[in-house]
Amino acid sequence: MSAPASTEAHPAEEILLAFASAVRAAGVQVTADRARTFVDAVGRLDLGRRQDVFWAGRSTLCAAPEELAAYQRAFEAWFAPDHSAAAARQAAATTVSAASLTDDAGTSDGAKDTMRALASRHELLRHRDVATLDAAGTALLHQLFADLPVRLPTRPGRRPKLNPHGGIDRVRTLREQLRRGGEPGPLRRARAPRRRRRLVWLIDVSGSMAPYADSLLRLAHRVVAEAPNDVEVFTLGTRLTCVTGALRLPDPDDALAVAGRTVPDWSGGTRLGEVLRAFNDRWGQRAVARGAVVVIASDGWERGDPALLGRQVERLHHVARRVIWSNPHRGKEGYQPVQQGIKAVLPHVDHFMDGHSLRSFEELLGVVGNA
Repeated sequence: MSAPASTEAHPAEEILLAFASAVRAAGVQVTADRARTFVDAVGRLDLGRRQDVFWAGRSTLCAAPEELAAYQRAFEAWFAPDHSAAAARQAAATTVSAASLTDDAGTSDGAKDTMRALASRHELLRHRDVATLDAAGTALLHQLFADLPVRLPTRPGRRPKLNPHGGIDRVRTLREQLRRGGEPGPLRRARAPRRRRRLVWLIDVSGSMAPYADSLLRLAHRVVAEAPNDVEVFTLGTRLTCVTGALRLPDPDDALAVAGRTVPDWSGGTRLGEVLRAFNDRWGQRAVARGAVVVIASDGWERGDPALLGRQVERLHHVARRVIWSNPHRGKEGYQPVQQGIKAVLPHVDHFMDGHSLRSFEELLGVVGNA
């Protein structure tokens, strides 16, 4: 096999991930988990054998028989056996690592190479730390937020409705028999409809979270756009600020501009314990947080008493359906939860997740949807 030759500038893993993106662009439903499984499978085989790579991808990237033809075409186009090694390395450089994060118009290799380059840019960008992106990468990231899949948490309704596929409704069945004078009749079945569960976002906008605050607010704006009446967004710093109204504006740039003028402590200090106590006293105990899914996006740096922060998260945990803590440093190599604030809250959160890249935002939305 010629194309996936590993070099220092273009490691094999990046080429394989770019190929998975090309397969997705060809119409195969390739998820991030399947792409990682594909890379792991090829790592256990002979990377130099074209047949091993083909069957590893066919087994891990395809989930239905109708996807096999699209996969076959993508593989033959990507790993063309008649290309020389030098031409293959040049193609890899054009379509994977050397491609910039901006959408350049047209390439000398045609529309197919342009599509591959765009897919590989998006795939590489999904795993980048948003705090390290340049202006072009940040602009492309803002465009990708619109494609994030959002599935809001739900709860069963209080009034079951007649449904032939539901469970036996004993009350309706008994009433039907009473109307018949005690004669047996058909069983009545009912199922409670699903209702949206309230979702609360608490986003740390202190100085230590400044590189991530813009992306986190754009993520919250994406969720608010799906359910404006079921999502509440607050910022945390030296004080608590509700920015839900600002994030209901349809344009994300306008929404963040209004939110920035609303928040008085942007990139300032942080007193998470005191601010969460204010949230619990006013909003949590008997208002929006009761029965809701609460997402706290913060690195956990606390200037005040960490014990106070732990107690307030515990209070929140008692009234909320789920408490999810997203830390942008958790996904980085060598991270350990040694900060006093993080150590104080970990016993009281249901999920402790990454929060530094587009991929971690997708995983966060998946956990929220299943909460």
